Amino acid sequence: MLIIHASRFDTIMPAFFDRLAAAVKQKRTPLVVGVDPRYKSLPADLRQGGEDLEAQAQAFRDFSIGLLDVVAPLVPAVKPQVAFFEQLGWRGMQALSEVVQHAHNLGLLVIADAKRNDIGSTAEGYADGWLGEQSAWQGDALTISPYLGDDSLEPFVRTAEQRDAGLFVLVKTSNPGGKFLQDLTAGDTTIYSKVGKLVESLSNDTAGDCGYGVAGAVVGATYPEQLTELRTRMPHTWFLVPGYGSQGGTAADVAGAFDSSGLGAVVNSSRAIIFAHARDEFAGLDWQAAVEKATQQAIADLATACPLS
Repeated sequence: MLIIHASRFDTIMPAFFDRLAAAVKQKRTPLVVGVDPRYKSLPADLRQGGEDLEAQAQAFRDFSIGLLDVVAPLVPAVKPQVAFFEQLGWRGMQALSEVVQHAHNLGLLVIADAKRNDIGSTAEGYADGWLGEQSAWQGDALTISPYLGDDSLEPFVRTAEQRDAGLFVLVKTSNPGGKFLQDLTAGDTTIYSKVGKLVESLSNDTAGDCGYGVAGAVVGATYPEQLTELRTRMPHTWFLVPGYGSQGGTAADVAGAFDSSGLGAVVNSSRAIIFAHARDEFAGLDWQAAVEKATQQAIADLATACPLS
């Protein structure tokens, strides 16, 4: 379904998940690369300016843009983790803005991993600031938390639908402590299942040409049984799957996230790719060559468990 998009360019744009599905098919992989710069983990030559906030922000910018240049031909999307830029104040956020713009210039979709949530006008403010090409941050999609209730999601869903943007709602996260709340039983179901049911209803109501609606779900690779269960229960919901790679999730673990055509999910990998220069198997390569090799390795690994039709 094509929707008239009231953008500053006055163009017609497909819904976000239609664009994501097309990009996954074009690149032949569901791999998403997380942009999570940590100063002490950066290549040594990018840490020569010192450790003050200005030097770190410049290093984050240079590293992230160099990373995007390598992965852009290989993957459909990237996922900047806002926290790492935010910790450097306005300098870090200026670097983030440049990184997002560079990603768009390279044709990459950008999932802003900011995990925002609030109610009423504050939620509207977050949605307005992060979602869509006419927003300040120009996120194609945004991660959000559902734990203030169903009404807290409404402003995000409304804005995403209006701007052909996407959302990824936290449903079953990859961290061990997620079960503290998510696995609790509420009536005859778990909280994560109840949240998943809500997200699926939002997705079903807004489904685009690819069959998926504006509300995606974050479901971790570290819980493969629940991942498979939720895929069955949420046929109109696109999944963002963290936990693959450095957190221990394998290609076999993420296989249950995909529909019968190999779509319906993207799988994030951050540290194992972006800091590949520190891995013994890539010793002797410059950091960008190591990133390229690690990205290709992850693409081939995922293809063994979730081939596209």
